[in-house]
Amino acid sequence: MPNKHLVLIGGGHSHAIVLKNFAHHPLPGVDLTLITPDINTPYSGMLPGHIAGFYTYKQCHINLQKLTNFADAQLYIDRAVGLDLKNRRVICATSPPVNFDILSIDIGSTPSTISVPGAAEYAIAAKPVPKLLEHWYGLLEHVAKNPEQPVSIAVVGGGAGGVELVLSMQTHLQRISSQNQGLTIHLFGRQEQLLPNYPQSVQGQLQQILTQRGINLHLGEPVAEIAPQHSRGETPAMFQVKCGSGLLVESQKVFWVTQASAPPWIKTTGLGTDEQGFILVGDTLQSQTHPEVFAAGDIATMVNHPCPKAGVFAVRQGKPLFENLQRILSGKSLKLYRPQPEYLSLIGTGDKRAIATRGALTSSPHRVFWCGKDWIDRRFMVQFTG
Repeated sequence: MPNKHLVLIGGGHSHAIVLKNFAHHPLPGVDLTLITPDINTPYSGMLPGHIAGFYTYKQCHINLQKLTNFADAQLYIDRAVGLDLKNRRVICATSPPVNFDILSIDIGSTPSTISVPGAAEYAIAAKPVPKLLEHWYGLLEHVAKNPEQPVSIAVVGGGAGGVELVLSMQTHLQRISSQNQGLTIHLFGRQEQLLPNYPQSVQGQLQQILTQRGINLHLGEPVAEIAPQHSRGETPAMFQVKCGSGLLVESQKVFWVTQASAPPWIKTTGLGTDEQGFILVGDTLQSQTHPEVFAAGDIATMVNHPCPKAGVFAVRQGKPLFENLQRILSGKSLKLYRPQPEYLSLIGTGDKRAIATRGALTSSPHRVFWCGKDWIDRRFMVQFTG
């Protein structure tokens, strides 16, 4: 009898945990394959710290080549671009189609830019992370070589991701620029308040921190267009951020950290999705329409337990996903997974401090919470590097 083939699309947090668990608990008669566009996958919990210069690239990335070798899995460095669900095949960008018996998808999400003219062409999306880091490293190199030149950057997105990113960027740029007074940073938020899904105590504290640190806040200012400007001498090309109100701001780089969206190809597969294109899954993390397909992380929407698109949920789904993949391959009944209704959120403020919030309880920024976050993040990463 031929082996069953389990194919994982994407090297996200959940799949990293699945691979690690298969390495420790292999299943006889099962072949395992990972399809992912990058050998290294970033850990979202440490990415703002890497932007701030607190962690090295290696410290906040999981090497999927080593992990798949450890799990005795095959690795395709490629992008999935479609599914042939009738014949159970994954369509790849450059490789031949990959057959599967059971499929799991953990490809994350990308910031939504489609509705804003110029955003897809000229803004730098927070995901995929490799592209973000490529632009960020380029900006750091330019500033390091030209410390006397003024620097202007803009971040679009007033959620937790945008706030953490802008504070981390400011920390690093201030450290390498000799003319901090020449550093101008703008943060745009569609809503009148930062972090609209968080308690008012969190919103107020972060707005105060951003204002005190000289970051220009433009709240209640939906961005309507990103337009390129002419280059000025040796400085990078400038871009104009245009808001619906008529506000115009020029910036060398525009970073886009808005509401998450699903890759467009998912909607073409025939899988059941929500209005945003995310795969609808039940309490077993199975697709509602195709039980041979599982999904986790940002790309999945749990029908009975809607969760924010945050890395903490992808991490917690890793072990239940692994257990159910093993159970379906073994012909066993699946287990139900119910995420916690409340969870601890630690929001870094870019200065090795963090705000802790859970439910209605919120702390002031403190180094103790940063140390706790640092310990949690390093403990997560050591399981893939030890």
